[in-house]
Amino acid sequence: MGIRLYREPELVEPIMFVGWPGIGNIGIIAVNTLKDTLRAEEFGEIESWDFFYPKRVVIKDGLLKSLDFPTNKFFYRRLENRDLIFFIGEEQPSDGGRIYASGEKAYQMANLVVDVGLRFGCRRVYTSGASVSLTHHQMKPRVCAVVSSEELIDHVKSYPNTVLMSELGGRGEGEGTITGLNGLLLAVAKKRGIEGICLMGEIPDWLSVASFPYPKASKSVLEVFSEILGIGIDLSPLDKMAEQIEEVVESIYAKFPPEMKEEYDQRRVMTQPEPGPITIQAQIYIDEHLKKGGEEGGERPA
Repeated sequence: MGIRLYREPELVEPIMFVGWPGIGNIGIIAVNTLKDTLRAEEFGEIESWDFFYPKRVVIKDGLLKSLDFPTNKFFYRRLENRDLIFFIGEEQPSDGGRIYASGEKAYQMANLVVDVGLRFGCRRVYTSGASVSLTHHQMKPRVCAVVSSEELIDHVKSYPNTVLMSELGGRGEGEGTITGLNGLLLAVAKKRGIEGICLMGEIPDWLSVASFPYPKASKSVLEVFSEILGIGIDLSPLDKMAEQIEEVVESIYAKFPPEMKEEYDQRRVMTQPEPGPITIQAQIYIDEHLKKGGEEGGERPA
């Protein structure tokens, strides 16, 4: 178990962006799109066999050739005004058969990611995921932020379309949780002296169990990334993906019973401080029209 670096690029206090699969794949789509847009180069990986079962066994002509594991790779890119490191994990390690990160393996993985950050002088890490919210799918998703220190609060408030988790309606005393590695990594980074910010794109609560991605929220996160780095990002591929998903969502929404639609549409009134959750009867209806994407979890404010 460990880190394999193919090369050691010369980087000056890089910012790290980290992405794993999660609810709606919001975070990993955003981080991966940024990495691909900037044409970041691969320079290392975390070896997978102590963290995951193989996805498949590769056999050719009756001969076992290899075991195919989920990948966990590091990339870098040097910009004119700052250096970047990306970490993309295809799966979150867990104990006990859970889908999202938990247990000793997740803690080990988070520390290995931070090890690489510290090795190259990283001072800040961004994770990204989903904020399951009482919002309407026709509204522009906001970006919900969690920071590792009070000094970062004013900084994050300057980001466009961004609110602190404590400012979202429907939560008592500004509390919330981030399950999975997006939250765990922030805690590990803070403990080891790296600033941490988690940026989560809003997804309506009823869509958090869907088996398809939610690129509309990934786009909102990418817009914030663009502002942070002071660069332009081509968002047209995400627009096309979002249009396709929106057609699916609208087809389900069109079948809502009238009383359910009326209740849900109240969420579009921005002056309403705490729109109500989907009722039990409505959730039963929704579950019949969506395929659940496995166990609920991931980045979920309480």
